[in-house]
Amino acid sequence: MRRPASGEEPLSGQTSHVGRLAATVERLRGEVRAAHAAADGRALVELAKGVLIERLQCGPAQATRQLTELADQAGLSQLELAADIINQAARDQVAHIAGDFVRRTSGDGTCAGETGSSVAVRLRTAESAALAAGDTQVVAESLLEHALAPLGATAVAVWAAGSDASLTLCGHAGFSADEAGRWRYVPPGVATVARQALSERRTVRVFSLAEAGIPSIGHAQTPAGGRVALPAGTGGRIHGVLEICWPQPLTPQSPAIVHQIQALAELCAHTLESVPAAGVHLPSARELADVSELVDLSDGLYDPALVLTPHLDAEGDLSDFRIRHVNSNFVDPAGRPRSAVNGALLLEAYPMAVDDSELFGKIDRVYATGEPFRARRMTLTALVDQVPLASVADLSISRHGGSVLLIWRIEDETARLASLLQHAQRLGRIGGFEENLVTGEITWNGQLFALYGRPVTEDPVSLQDLTDHAHPDDAVAIGRFLQAVLHHRRPASTGFRLMRPDGVTRHIRVIAEPVLDADDRLLAVRGAYQDISSQHWTEVALAATRDQLAHTEQESAERSRLALQLQHAIMPPTRAPLDAPGLQIAVRYRPAETESLVGGDWYDTVVLPSKRILLCVGDIAGHGIDAATGMVVLRNAMRGLAVTGAGPGQLLSWLNIVAHHLTEQVTATAVCGLFDPETRVLRWARAGHLPPVLVRGQEATALPLPGGLLLGALAEVEYEETEIQLEPHDTLLMYTDGLIERRDTAVQESLTQLLATAQAPATTLERRLDRLLTHSSSDTDDDTCLIGIEVS
Repeated sequence: MRRPASGEEPLSGQTSHVGRLAATVERLRGEVRAAHAAADGRALVELAKGVLIERLQCGPAQATRQLTELADQAGLSQLELAADIINQAARDQVAHIAGDFVRRTSGDGTCAGETGSSVAVRLRTAESAALAAGDTQVVAESLLEHALAPLGATAVAVWAAGSDASLTLCGHAGFSADEAGRWRYVPPGVATVARQALSERRTVRVFSLAEAGIPSIGHAQTPAGGRVALPAGTGGRIHGVLEICWPQPLTPQSPAIVHQIQALAELCAHTLESVPAAGVHLPSARELADVSELVDLSDGLYDPALVLTPHLDAEGDLSDFRIRHVNSNFVDPAGRPRSAVNGALLLEAYPMAVDDSELFGKIDRVYATGEPFRARRMTLTALVDQVPLASVADLSISRHGGSVLLIWRIEDETARLASLLQHAQRLGRIGGFEENLVTGEITWNGQLFALYGRPVTEDPVSLQDLTDHAHPDDAVAIGRFLQAVLHHRRPASTGFRLMRPDGVTRHIRVIAEPVLDADDRLLAVRGAYQDISSQHWTEVALAATRDQLAHTEQESAERSRLALQLQHAIMPPTRAPLDAPGLQIAVRYRPAETESLVGGDWYDTVVLPSKRILLCVGDIAGHGIDAATGMVVLRNAMRGLAVTGAGPGQLLSWLNIVAHHLTEQVTATAVCGLFDPETRVLRWARAGHLPPVLVRGQEATALPLPGGLLLGALAEVEYEETEIQLEPHDTLLMYTDGLIERRDTAVQESLTQLLATAQAPATTLERRLDRLLTHSSSDTDDDTCLIGIEVS
């Protein structure tokens, strides 16, 4: 047969054959679906006829006519009426679900325009198909066809929860056989949508499977589709998970749809109880009630154990757990007998369990999901006679069928103290011993064998043989120790160097006391050894450090003493007034209060050969001997340069060269002035220093600042000069920053305070300078230089 070429229309005969074949397949599929629906509906109708036969005491034919007449009178189909009759007659879980759904959705509209009766029909039809089916696969198909497909769902998976919190696919619809085979079993710990619903015990809604990044069955088929997974459980126990799939991203659902999906999950839970999946054991009602095997198991345990069974309220919800059995090893935290606990409700016997790190919640979770719980050293509290008693326990909680086994090992106080003592000995490197002097038996603990470096299979060392294992120089000290304990019978201690068999020397302190009988006879000696090697070497290191520190302190004190002597030799704290024509000059120098802060502040007043007067104040950066020697260099250099007759700007330029090239990284600030007694003109320049203060009459002002960088920063610097005409009785103040500098105040604010103090009237220049030092607000503990010049 010739195939049509590319772009060629297929033959009409072929089209008709394929179309007829497709139509036939579709027709047969419709007939199969209709047959299934009719079979499910017939089951409901036949069940309703049976109810009428029992109630009306009539035959099958009369029941059929009665059902038809009642449906016509009510304006319902026979299937809808049959569902109502069954719901009224059964009053079982399905009837409750359907009725509750109708009540909750009345007033806000039913989903997709359906009535409450149609919902009841769908739920009852799904149940009828489930009961008529022989496996859970048909249950899943019935749920999808009768209840979920009208909601837009395209697939459904029914998972059974195992005792180890695993998931087994026990029914599915809408997924291929290969996909279902790949997801037949989900081990514990694998994160899926159904696993999240099981672990968190709540409804999980995934609006888009791809965006959520959580794998699940069929994720490759509809990656952008939405999922809803609901725990399916009864009486506080989750039997499985119902997972519903939509082909498109999930949108917010109306309350009606949410209620109907919850009703389907409840129906699925009861179905999982009665219809087991292949390979999944779901205990029957008899198995849930029978706990004799678990009781026998608990009695065979060496650990204290309780057997708990669920206690349901009138609504069938889990409210508490009944203590069905406590084994013979159980110890109540409050000290009550086992008979007072056996048979009681858990929260009645231990009301604080609801707050004890959520103990009750952990038991509830284990019972619901089947996933066991283990915890060590968990704090528990028992409330007895309104008195809380705290204790520590190791817990193990596991589900067995419909019961829970709680292993509750209360920590023994004696064992805890013994363990605490053992750890204390290990951490403190302490070993205990006891030597019976009557029998010669010697008992060592394991830590003492470790201190001696001897295996536990060797014999312990007697006190009499202690010198054989010690350094020879320690024999005298050990002899005094033994004499005090064995002969004078009084406690004693001593230190010695233990020579171990492995060649290691350890510093040990031994302490012992005699044990006497009623007749004051020596029976035994007991005591302890402690490894103090770390302490010994620490003391040696500390002694060496103290010696080094004392040597360093001595050197530092010597350097400070030399620097202070050098500073005081050149810059004495007080100085006789300088004999200068036309000027009265006074100086004050206040050393730092702390000798370790010996600085480099300096001043100088010299009458030059030209009869002009050199006035200088400077401050070397830093403290100590280096600052003091730098101060000497700059001060002497300024004196030598001043005889050249150069101006103050040139003198500072030359002094900058000295600071930069002829000293070791010295930087300094300075102010230099030349006063002419004949003209009363003061020419001055500054190198990064604070401005002089002029006091004229009752007013004090700071002189305008000429430009000038600090000394030693650059190789060559030009300094500006300025001059001021002084008048009789004017006072000029030149100072270093130690007079005004404060850590918490800006320099400009401190300068303002200085001006306020300086303008106060004073009888003499000396008193003015003394007042400035007295009222100085400086807190830097630095040297202070102050020169006062009063024009005659």
